[in-house]
Amino acid sequence: MINFHRLDLNLLLTLDVLLTEHNVTRASERLHLSQPSVSIHLAKLREYFDDPLLLPGPRGMRPTARAEELREPLRLALASLAEAVAPTRDFDPSVASHTWRIAASDYSESTVLQPALPGLREVSPYSRLAVLDIVPAMLARQAERGEVDLIFHTTEDAPRGLHQQALFQERYVLVGRAGHPKLKRKPTLNQFCRLEHVIVSKDGGGFYGATDEQLAKSGLERRVVLSVPHFLFLREVIATSDLVAMLPSRLVADNDKYRVVEPPVEIPGFEMSMFWHERSHRDPAHEWLREHFARGSEGTI
Repeated sequence: MINFHRLDLNLLLTLDVLLTEHNVTRASERLHLSQPSVSIHLAKLREYFDDPLLLPGPRGMRPTARAEELREPLRLALASLAEAVAPTRDFDPSVASHTWRIAASDYSESTVLQPALPGLREVSPYSRLAVLDIVPAMLARQAERGEVDLIFHTTEDAPRGLHQQALFQERYVLVGRAGHPKLKRKPTLNQFCRLEHVIVSKDGGGFYGATDEQLAKSGLERRVVLSVPHFLFLREVIATSDLVAMLPSRLVADNDKYRVVEPPVEIPGFEMSMFWHERSHRDPAHEWLREHFARGSEGTI
């Protein structure tokens, strides 16, 4: 292994300038060092490389064969290092070709991603977007490994240790098809319980949810006749039958296929947020992506 303990970056910078100027005085001026300091640096470099490197000549100093070998690799290495530690350049979405990986549920696909997608394609036409299913137990690890760039999730149940930004507050409404005969007005609790309900079951196949918990406090029970795993299928079922559902309001906003009324039982809503890992927190491209989604949710928090 190469031993760098006796060779610091300042010595290499000095050697690079000396190999250009061939003169200690001019090198010291460029480096803003005294001539004795440059001479000390040269002595350390000679010891490290076990070579004179620069010899006195009729017109300044003349590089040795070893110094000539070092000249171009050293110049390239210092240029690469300077680029690596330089301030991050501004991100230009119009020419960027990033592939973004986003973890989202079908709810956040419909309410966050879909509204933002046209603007994203217009402003950043060469970028790509990969949407991954939410696997709650894997989210923190996926973010840490860089397998996902952004996560859209409810704030309350989100993984810990990630940066987060709230997007909006959501509430539940009672939804049926347009023209539903029993949703001409807000139903009473008893009427609500007699309706045939469909629910989204996170656990798969369940017929009991937050609405049922609230009803049970009053000794009531509703008729849940269908349990589905996704909101997309649920919305289609509601639009083509007399089944009803308690749904997040954004899923059915401004859609004339549905009849939306206030439910007779109050169900706590939730906050939707986006999450990301520290590894991408200060990346200009990632900052731009987060701002794009945040702008799409302005005024709704």
